[in-house]
Amino acid sequence: MKFTKMQGIGNDYVYINCFEEQVESPEKLAVAISDRHFGVGSDGLILICPSDIADCRMQMFNADGSEGAMCGNAIRCVGKYVYDHKIVEKRIITVDTRAGIKTLDMTVENGRVTLVKVDMGEPELISRLPENITVTGADYQFVGISVGNPHAVYFMDEIDSLDLEKIGPAFENHERFPDRVNTEFVRIIDQGHIQMRVWERGSGETWACGTGATASAVASILMGRTGNQVDVALRGGHLLIEWNRETNHVFMTGPAVEVFTGEYEPV
Repeated sequence: MKFTKMQGIGNDYVYINCFEEQVESPEKLAVAISDRHFGVGSDGLILICPSDIADCRMQMFNADGSEGAMCGNAIRCVGKYVYDHKIVEKRIITVDTRAGIKTLDMTVENGRVTLVKVDMGEPELISRLPENITVTGADYQFVGISVGNPHAVYFMDEIDSLDLEKIGPAFENHERFPDRVNTEFVRIIDQGHIQMRVWERGSGETWACGTGATASAVASILMGRTGNQVDVALRGGHLLIEWNRETNHVFMTGPAVEVFTGEYEPV
C-alpha cells in the first residue's frame, strides 16, 4: 500500500490516496500505522477518497483508531495533495468531510501548493460563556466551541509548564463531555496574538490542531480578549484565524508540507 506522510505545522498524518488504493479496515490501520516505534509514526490516518458531492472526500482517523469529523491541518494537506498530484486541477476546491463540505483556497508557487486558506464554516457555542468545571479537584472555566468537532478552551496565564501527559486525559474524559472533547490551553499575548497548546481526543498532545486554533480564536474574540483576526502560536508554528462577523464564517490559513512517500505492508 502506497502512502504519503504530510504535516501542517507539525500536526502529521499518513495519507492514503483512495482514488488508487483500497483500505479494508481504516480503524485498525490507523492504530498500526500511527505507532511511532513500530509503524510510520503520525497523529493519525487520512483517506483521500472520491466524492459525488465535492472534488474529493476526507476521512480522518485518530491514532487510537477513532474516527474524527474534521481536522484543519489535515484538510490543508488534502488540498495540497490533490492539487500537486493533479487529482483536482484548480486552486479553489471543495472537500467533503463528516463536518460538511469545506472550501479551500490555495496559494501556489512554482506549481506547488504552499499555503491553504480554509473556510471552517460557522462556529457553534456549546457551553455557557464561560462555564465552570472541576477537573482533578481544581476549578477551571472553559468556553465550549464546535467547529465540526467539540473543543473546550481554557484561558491561563502560563501554559509552557503544563504537564499535559498527566492532566490531559482528565480533561478529555471529563463526565461533562460524554463523547470526549478536544482541550485547548490558551495564553493571551495581545489583541492580535495568542499562544495555544492542545490535547486532542484520541491522539494526546499534538504539535498543532487547526480546529483547536479556530475554536481558541473564536473563544478569545467572544470573551473580548482579541480582535477578529488572531495569530495563533502553536508548538509547530503559526496559523492565522479570521472571523468574518458579517457572514459568521471563520477562515484558517496555514502551510501544508509533503514529507515523504513510501509503501506499507498491513499486518
